[in-house]
Amino acid sequence: MSVIQGMYPGTAITIPVVHVGFATGGASASGMSNALRAMGKKTNVIVYAGDGGTLDIGIQALSGAFERGTDFLYVCYDNEAYGNTGMQRSGGTPLGAKTTTTPSGKPDLKKDIDRIVAAHDPPYMATACAAYPLDLFRKVKKALSIRGPTFIHVLTPCPPGWRYPTGKSVEIGKLAVKSGMWVLYEREYGNVTISSPSKSALKKPVPLEEYLAPQGRFAGIDAKTVTILRQRIKKNLQRLVQEEKGIC
Repeated sequence: MSVIQGMYPGTAITIPVVHVGFATGGASASGMSNALRAMGKKTNVIVYAGDGGTLDIGIQALSGAFERGTDFLYVCYDNEAYGNTGMQRSGGTPLGAKTTTTPSGKPDLKKDIDRIVAAHDPPYMATACAAYPLDLFRKVKKALSIRGPTFIHVLTPCPPGWRYPTGKSVEIGKLAVKSGMWVLYEREYGNVTISSPSKSALKKPVPLEEYLAPQGRFAGIDAKTVTILRQRIKKNLQRLVQEEKGIC
């Protein structure tokens, strides 16, 4: 939260915020949550971290907090790169995307943090996108109503990092969902429910190229990489549909 909150008194934050090291988000939340519960307080404990702080730097602490059953909500703000320090490649950067440390395009697939979290069998986890604020609001509200470790993974388009005009942020976010590049769903006590916007994408997805083309980070992406991305989208959607049906 340090970058968002800013320095006192120049801040609009009106709730208590604790600044901790990138690697300690989950661990710090465990201590705070357990202490507050021991004091009989029902204060919501929320970790708000980027993809770098979640998928890479803080993944050990995140895993430990979920394994211990910590009563908290972990929100991953995913702009698919290290946005605080100049848009370097992170575990969340998708295949083919250009960053300051992958100028020719990232050669590796994006780390599937959602399946990693799902392996911990939390009572609730969900994906969301900033372009669908009401869906995001509903999922946060639900997560905070459930005791135990909960997780929300939010795709947040980034104009300077993704290299597109600021006014296109909502459009880019919706194209991510409509193309299947980002799937909106919930996993509640192991049961998967694909959210309405992604249900529509399943029936008639927009071509992947419509999502990639407006973003400078994908400029010059080759046909082979696009094919791999398209195959990954198909495989991911098929798996989620099967899980929703209870097949796997």
